[in-house]
Amino acid sequence: MSAQKDINVGRISGVFGVKGWLKVFSFTDPRENILSYSPWLLKKGSEARQLDVIDGSLHGKAVIALLDGVNDRDQAAGLIGWDIFITHAQLPETTEGEYYWSDLIGLKVETVEGVQLGVVDSLLETGANDVLVVQGGRERAIPFLQGQTIINIDLDAGSIIVDWDPEF
Repeated sequence: MSAQKDINVGRISGVFGVKGWLKVFSFTDPRENILSYSPWLLKKGSEARQLDVIDGSLHGKAVIALLDGVNDRDQAAGLIGWDIFITHAQLPETTEGEYYWSDLIGLKVETVEGVQLGVVDSLLETGANDVLVVQGGRERAIPFLQGQTIINIDLDAGSIIVDWDPEF
């Protein structure tokens, strides 16, 4: 499989207090898991900065974080709107049958009969089960039910085999 890309895990959304603390909008589940990944690679436009997470916590519904070298409100305000990335190597190892969404995006999807459906564009969390959004000749939403609709996932080959009617 191709080199792993950085994974967007959140965005700096505001400042908290006057000592450089940042409000963070986290894409991780649970939200505060973002604090367990350090360093963060912050990106905005063509700029990038790598900063270590010194401290942080869940504060109400928000996550707040203190980064090394960000010591006052003005420095923190300068980071509002920056996206937070981590490397794939920072993620815990998955067990058999477990996959990170970021590993599935971009995989080719074909039916058990060999009909090409397209590639995984994104995933949706519906409550009942996750759904693969596959872009090909048209968009398809395929329930992510391993052993039912999802027959095989081969990360090395970059493909997912599904039991799915191509007309649906």
